[in-house]
Amino acid sequence: MSEHCVTAYVYGVVQGVGFRYHTQQQARQLGVKGYARNCEDGSVEVVASGESQQVEQLIIWLKAGGPRSARVERVLVEPCAMMDYTGFSIRY
Repeated sequence: MSEHCVTAYVYGVVQGVGFRYHTQQQARQLGVKGYARNCEDGSVEVVASGESQQVEQLIIWLKAGGPRSARVERVLVEPCAMMDYTGFSIRY
């Protein structure tokens, strides 16, 4: 299997609704490493690194709307450089 790293920018009602926490739980279940953090423009940045299939599953989950409390309007995904993340964290 090949390693893959992407950065996803999630827009909509995604701050103040537990989005980062639920994303962390989903990523850990999938074995994806990286982080989630709130951005100043109201979006959430998600960096996901790991096996291609698991990373893709996380992106599908994000595009499907993430947690029930969120309202995802759009998700922009772009490749990023591989880094050695230890687990999946929430950044502030």
